[in-house]
Amino acid sequence: MDGQHPNDLSASVAADRSHVWHHLFQHRALETRDPRLIIEGRGLRVWDQTGREYLDAVSGGVWTVNVGYGRESIADAVRDQLVRMNYFAGSAGSVPAALLAERLISKMPGMSRVFYANSGSEANEKAFKMVRQIAAQRHGGRKWKILYRERDYHGTTIGALAACGQEQRVAHYGPFPGGFVQVPHCLEYRAQWPGPDYGLRAADAIEAVILREGPETVGAICLEPITAGGGVILPPDGYWDRVQKICRKYDVLLHIDEVVCGLGRTGKWFGYQHYGIQPDFVTMAKGVASGYAAISCLVTTEAIFDQFKDAEDPLGHFRDISTFGGCTAGPAAAIENMRIIEEEGLLENATRMGARLLANLRALQDRHALVGDVRGKGLLCGVELVANRDSREPLDEALVQKVVAGCDALGVIIGMTNRSLPGLNNTLCLSPALIATAEDIDRITDAIDTALGRI
Repeated sequence: MDGQHPNDLSASVAADRSHVWHHLFQHRALETRDPRLIIEGRGLRVWDQTGREYLDAVSGGVWTVNVGYGRESIADAVRDQLVRMNYFAGSAGSVPAALLAERLISKMPGMSRVFYANSGSEANEKAFKMVRQIAAQRHGGRKWKILYRERDYHGTTIGALAACGQEQRVAHYGPFPGGFVQVPHCLEYRAQWPGPDYGLRAADAIEAVILREGPETVGAICLEPITAGGGVILPPDGYWDRVQKICRKYDVLLHIDEVVCGLGRTGKWFGYQHYGIQPDFVTMAKGVASGYAAISCLVTTEAIFDQFKDAEDPLGHFRDISTFGGCTAGPAAAIENMRIIEEEGLLENATRMGARLLANLRALQDRHALVGDVRGKGLLCGVELVANRDSREPLDEALVQKVVAGCDALGVIIGMTNRSLPGLNNTLCLSPALIATAEDIDRITDAIDTALGRI
């Protein structure tokens, strides 16, 4: 399309309006307007059915298209693999699955095994099931509880929602499975405790929960390395080191959810690699294949893997399958995706452009009293909007939505914390593709500048 008006798409628009149930969307809005169809993408640009161009500052709306749109080499790799061998159940292997596992492990010192599935929610469910099976086989069923953090998000299934720290995401969907226990968030801008060493205090709050529940009952903790959809929350100084020591002290398995941060988003292959920690589980999905095929991975250590090798027990292996975890399109796309990230220096670009994005956003903070806090790492950034800087009263969600709409009107698509945290859906979320240029970054922040000026 490249900005040219497409052929008549009225039939597609009508079919969408009549038959498609969109994600995270109140469809009453479509009673008075057409749905938006995204027809084509190139780089960071996408075009809708009217031919209008947008700069996508959220990588497909949900932090996914890390290497940008229109990558023919990924499409070619998927096509070639599907013609050769499209699918076989994951009880057998495939060439792309084997090669991707080897390549992933080469980027993850200390990790050893890859279990394939097709969504982040599913990958997290697999880890939860492994924890429960380890509890049953090694701890008499007692060490079965899984901790999760306030404001973190781990997926949309009932099991994953049981570990969701976003109140509005879970509303109406309970009751949930037992054994999931929340620990406090670590957002220093909204500190729960006064005084210095906030990171240590936030970590020690996790230990307090473990002691309250009983260390003999807690099997694992599931945390995002940087909270994404809950407000782009960076861990404070000292936090991760203390968390890992607490986990080792009480034999609690450390599960890092890299569904958003993984595959370069923060300037390293994985977000946890900024903090010198060694997980027991790492889950990933969105950026693994940049949205060119469905794939997720649960990566574990050899020590975890070995606990499922009791040949004397007919139930001793991990009795789980993901049907489309056996599809070869995902690994084929992911291998080429990783090649692009590596050969084009996109980790380094994410670091450079992330620094520019943060600098631009902090300049907006100097100009607009509505900007309370700016935070981020690499090309994962958040802007928390407030009605009053002194009191840090959050800006009303409807006004934050107006900022998003204002950017959209200027041809820039940004995100926000949306109907997740009661009274705290006030953070703009930015995650442009790792190929972003200085001009792209400046256009994004110029649009935010203009939209803020109109509130």
